[in-house]
Amino acid sequence: MIDDTLLEAEEKMDKAVEVAKEDFAAIRTGRANAAMFAKIFVDYYGAPTPLQQLASFNVVEARTILVSPFDKSSTTAIEKALRDSDLGVNPTNDGNVVRVVLPALTAERRKDFVKLAKSKAEDARISVRSVRRRAKEELDRIAKDGEAGEDEVARAEKELEVLTKKHVELVDQLLASKESELLEV
Repeated sequence: MIDDTLLEAEEKMDKAVEVAKEDFAAIRTGRANAAMFAKIFVDYYGAPTPLQQLASFNVVEARTILVSPFDKSSTTAIEKALRDSDLGVNPTNDGNVVRVVLPALTAERRKDFVKLAKSKAEDARISVRSVRRRAKEELDRIAKDGEAGEDEVARAEKELEVLTKKHVELVDQLLASKESELLEV
């Protein structure tokens, strides 16, 4: 029972860190990468569809990406979705591909992205701590119901704290990496 609780908590904490990684990948840096488009949805025949399902991406230069739609009729919808996104880009459409040139980031914009990254990191930390709280409540319930001894529960709580600390440190490392990536000129 205790091991199941700890295992479930670890899986949920791993998931929180994974979500943080995805969130950080979606934050634009000075370089072009396909992960920036992960959270963009295109109105494709009336249904919001993830851009990554509608096109392939080709990084041709450090700040230029070619978006090649699988269905050429969706090119204008993709262009509109990119223009309306929070990436701050002005894509061009030649009928076959959408060319996205990323403007150089200003110092102010970099600071805004760092703030966004810190916000996402804090969300991940809160998520990890929330998992810890729920697992601790479950361990307290196990002890109260007499399903396990107090020593076992105390050991499990220490293990839970170690897990929590490890996952919060992972989030902090991801944040530090993203910050240095954003601030490099």
